[in-house]
Amino acid sequence: MRYQISGKQIDIGEALQSHVKTELGAVLAKYSGRPTEAYVVFSKSAHEFVCESVVHLSTGLSCQAKAHANEIYQAFDESLEKMDKQLRRYKRRLKDHHSGRSQPVELSAAGSYILAPTEETEDTELGTAPVIVAEMETKIPSLSVGDAVMQMELAHAPVLVFRNEKHSGINVVYRREDGNIGWVDPRIQG
Repeated sequence: MRYQISGKQIDIGEALQSHVKTELGAVLAKYSGRPTEAYVVFSKSAHEFVCESVVHLSTGLSCQAKAHANEIYQAFDESLEKMDKQLRRYKRRLKDHHSGRSQPVELSAAGSYILAPTEETEDTELGTAPVIVAEMETKIPSLSVGDAVMQMELAHAPVLVFRNEKHSGINVVYRREDGNIGWVDPRIQG
């Protein structure tokens, strides 16, 4: 497994890095038999330490957790506990997902844009086109609807755009205000 352990504006010692590798490796061994990569970032927010962990499973799914605590080790341990809880909740589905796939999840490249809030201007050259603040590349996974819901919940995301494995169309799953999951499948019904 490949680890990337870093700190934003703080120094990370060898002891903490060793602790992260040992503890995270033990948790991931329970749920994932294939090699994975993990990114753990420590930062400081006022008087608290923040630990953000993202683990990419070899099948293309990823899991993330974030925790705050007064001590840096405690922040990591709380983040690890959250990740362990998520992976335990989805253990059966992750095992099924692992065994059912001979290849990793297929990822398609796509553009991702951040738009500025619209303001009324008298400049007619701009028209009604929004102002692009940032442009990035993102990946769209090819998943079943069930796997997309699982991925959205593991990543704590409010929405996930994915390519439906059944018909290769672009679909969206999202968390509704009532707590349920919504699914948008725009293909034309015949």
